[in-house]
Amino acid sequence: MTEAFVWQLRVYWEDTDAGGVVYHSQYLNFFERARTEWLRSRGIVQSELSQQHNLVFAIRHMDIDFLKPARMDDELEVSVRAVQPGASRLRFEQELKRADDDQVLCKATVSAACLEADRFRPARIPQWLKDAIGAQQQ
Repeated sequence: MTEAFVWQLRVYWEDTDAGGVVYHSQYLNFFERARTEWLRSRGIVQSELSQQHNLVFAIRHMDIDFLKPARMDDELEVSVRAVQPGASRLRFEQELKRADDDQVLCKATVSAACLEADRFRPARIPQWLKDAIGAQQQ
């Protein structure tokens, strides 16, 4: 399996509830931003993918396991690993860890569907895109 891509961030006030704990929906944002930066690190800019190739990815399914809370001012590391390409879908494994103690706080398995941008109908993932992503068949 390929090495995971890691994106770092810090928890801000706006990410937390009244108790200084990251609000559960923010984890979705953190995972999304990490996937976007992972694509960018492979030369894939989502706006260009849409405009030049008429392709977008839409989340089809997500399983999330909230293990421990992230808190105000925590430095976090969000990893992304593409583990299973299909004809028109891609599965990711993601983890969110606290940087200072390497504690896993949240895990997610994400399935994204490749769609035609103009009609939102399923589209095959082109081989050039699979190659750029570097996804591993299992």
